[in-house]
Amino acid sequence: MLDFTNQVVLVTGSSRGIGRAIARLFAERGARVAVHYHRDQAAAEATLAELPGGPHYLVSGDLADAAAVAAFVDAVIAQAGRLDVLVNNAAIYEDHPLAEVEYETWQASWRRVFDTNVIGAANASYCAARHMIAQGGGRIVNVSSRGAFRGEPTGPAYGASKAALNAMSQSLAKYLAPYGISVGVVAPGFVQTDMAREALSGQSGVEIRAQSPFNRVAQPEEVAYAVLFLASAGAEFMTGAIIDVNGASYLRT
Repeated sequence: MLDFTNQVVLVTGSSRGIGRAIARLFAERGARVAVHYHRDQAAAEATLAELPGGPHYLVSGDLADAAAVAAFVDAVIAQAGRLDVLVNNAAIYEDHPLAEVEYETWQASWRRVFDTNVIGAANASYCAARHMIAQGGGRIVNVSSRGAFRGEPTGPAYGASKAALNAMSQSLAKYLAPYGISVGVVAPGFVQTDMAREALSGQSGVEIRAQSPFNRVAQPEEVAYAVLFLASAGAEFMTGAIIDVNGASYLRT
């Protein structure tokens, strides 16, 4: 059983969905967890309240705001005294089909998605890694998407942002290894969360589930377990790896 007793873990976007499942699973394995949120404080407090063990922490900030990122990472260090694992889970998705949106809308979507999904994760990684270097090591796990590989036709900024996140992760894996920091990636397909509820309802849901030979989508806990595995002490030599959690709905070669 993976053990994170007394380790400090920061999970961005952990007020709901995959992030909440990641926070809960780390806490169940003994970690002290920093629950991060942007807007939904009530949901974040609900996540915090359900975590076993502790002490746990609550931090907030907009990933698209560089100063806010530095502030909430520093807040974790100030409260917990260290940071052992960063999970870059927070992300946004926007539909902006090329033939249907104005040029200004197209540009704005690309900026918003990249500011959060790529620049935000890069800034969080920088701030966390600087602390990890000083303390002698750590783990960074980034939550990507199968959309980085198969494409997102109506949300190309999202697919491109996740491809960029993959490339960033592998670059940092090579750079940070000498400092005792490993960097891994988990790439889910569809996951049974509130965000996916509309897509998974009705006929579209039938078609999405049929993409996997299991005829279902992932549960948040299945993604969370892959994150914990990459963050564990025994997985250090997997640094730079991208683990698919999509039920064979999309197979890379």
